[in-house]
Amino acid sequence: MTLVSYAESDLLPISGLQHLAFCERRWALVQIESIWADNRFTAEGNALHERAHSGEIESRPGALIRRTLLLHSLRLGLTGQADIVEFQPSAAGIRLAGHRGLWTAFPIEYKRSRDKAASKAFHVQLCAQALCLEEMLGGSVLTGAIYDGTARRRQSVEFTPELRARTEALAARMHLLFGLRSTPPPVFTKACKSCSLVEDCHPQALSRQSSVAEYLKSALNTR
Repeated sequence: MTLVSYAESDLLPISGLQHLAFCERRWALVQIESIWADNRFTAEGNALHERAHSGEIESRPGALIRRTLLLHSLRLGLTGQADIVEFQPSAAGIRLAGHRGLWTAFPIEYKRSRDKAASKAFHVQLCAQALCLEEMLGGSVLTGAIYDGTARRRQSVEFTPELRARTEALAARMHLLFGLRSTPPPVFTKACKSCSLVEDCHPQALSRQSSVAEYLKSALNTR
């Protein structure tokens, strides 16, 4: 089996996986058409990231904390940064320069959302960070956490084989769509109402137009 290895110039943003897992059209509007709009939820999320993206390195009892850690995976073709990575003591981990013992990485992503569909998308983004860390550090990353800015608590995320497989499949899908440079048509769902790009996407109107066109095509083909 031949392993794919992307050139650095071909790497795509890890953050795109969260958009793609939520909606392929949303991803294309952001990544291909460079369209973005904030709403209350994205604005609150940006505020949460300010502290996480300070670039500080902290040392606390039982943990080393690295903020805004740059990540990449040539295998998956991804690049980006982790909000926070905690390095925790471990009996079977990796060695860190300037520190004794073995350590394991624990990525943490800051989000402001309790929407179930969005939460699943955040899990994919966090898993992608874990896969990057494994490739960069040469050690296993088994769990991480989503920091819920509303409840001010962490939600633990286990990087199961199923989540890893979905993340890798979405990374491959993202490269395929990026190569096509084509924006998928909208599919209107209840999740569209909370999307910051709903005014640019026009999911209800365009979905109706698409449905009529498909009906007419089907009707003509049956004659």
